[in-house]
Amino acid sequence: MSQTQTSPLAQPLTLPCGAMLKNRVVKSAMSDSLGDGTGNPTDDQIRLYERWAKGGLALSVIGEVQATSHFAEKPGNLVLNGHSDHAFFKALATAGATDGAQLWLQLGHAGAMADAGISTPKGPSAMDLPGLACGALTLSEIHALPAEFARTAGLAKEIGFAGVQIHAAHGFLLSQFLSPLFNKREDAYGGSLQNRMRLLLDVIEAVRKAVGPEYPVGIKLNATDQLKGGFAEDDALEVIAAVDKTAIDLIDISGGTYFPGAASSSDRAGAGPYFLEFAGRARERTSIPLMITGGFKTLAQAESAVAEGKADLIGLARALVVDPELPSYWLAGQRGEPKFPRFENPPEGGVTAWYTMQITQIAKGEPALSPDDLEGAVEAYENRDETQRRLWNSKNS
Repeated sequence: MSQTQTSPLAQPLTLPCGAMLKNRVVKSAMSDSLGDGTGNPTDDQIRLYERWAKGGLALSVIGEVQATSHFAEKPGNLVLNGHSDHAFFKALATAGATDGAQLWLQLGHAGAMADAGISTPKGPSAMDLPGLACGALTLSEIHALPAEFARTAGLAKEIGFAGVQIHAAHGFLLSQFLSPLFNKREDAYGGSLQNRMRLLLDVIEAVRKAVGPEYPVGIKLNATDQLKGGFAEDDALEVIAAVDKTAIDLIDISGGTYFPGAASSSDRAGAGPYFLEFAGRARERTSIPLMITGGFKTLAQAESAVAEGKADLIGLARALVVDPELPSYWLAGQRGEPKFPRFENPPEGGVTAWYTMQITQIAKGEPALSPDDLEGAVEAYENRDETQRRLWNSKNS
């Protein structure tokens, strides 16, 4: 489609709470690793979200914002609580609202997959597997979690962020409770799917109570965690049916997990989008707006997903790392396909490292990396993690 006004991506979307998104293109949550190593935003991060906002999107979601320093996924995560530097967070919220865009915080808790260099990982159940060892959360620790999520959501609203997203995907804590692979509990939080989704529903209720009825609250949910014996599509549809009875404004459908050795959706071979068929099934179970994240590589794919009613919003991640201005071009019917790098025999985690360091290039206003920079990107990524771990531990010792 060549005219802005004819593209389904250009249509605004009013969420159930009454908030309006100016179009249908969203920067989905990524772990940008640009925190300062003590949980606060940096100038680079502030510039990054301003740059993405100027690129024409309706909404950015900043990934894995923690309620405490105890279960972070990376030492570059943000931590928003009463001890945070709220001035930096306010500057970030302002930057992300440039040109009528919105910036939401993703409410995170890594649980069993918390960075062992800065935490003592705990999940629904104790595990001791190659690359993944954790203890089990106690009942009192589980009971405290909804209030933790709610406090961070309330602060996000107070500081000026436009909304929040509850992270229940990709193998992090709330996703772990949903998965029978992670969750072997025999109490009210384990066993049946109804029990395994109990914590998620409690978190949704607490967050909504904290922010009131007119503030956007979304959820990110796996269609499947792509692991044998794990959280599968039929279970996900039942969770969506339960979420439909809550005051959620947006369901972001993704998939895959960062379980050690498992392939993430973004590293899958073949053409995307990955979750269109599932979204069509989900549409029958809920009237809540749906966002699909994963594998959108062309303008035609994005427009058809919205035009056919399978998606209300299109979630982009790596496409906006290689082309931060892509939304404005798509809305004008231009740049049908962003140019993705191709890597030969990348090491495990290498592609993620390259994209994360390319995010840093955008934030600093520096030239883009080339695929040939993979080895250097991996080294820089690992060195930054180590530097941030030392800062994190020195602050929290």
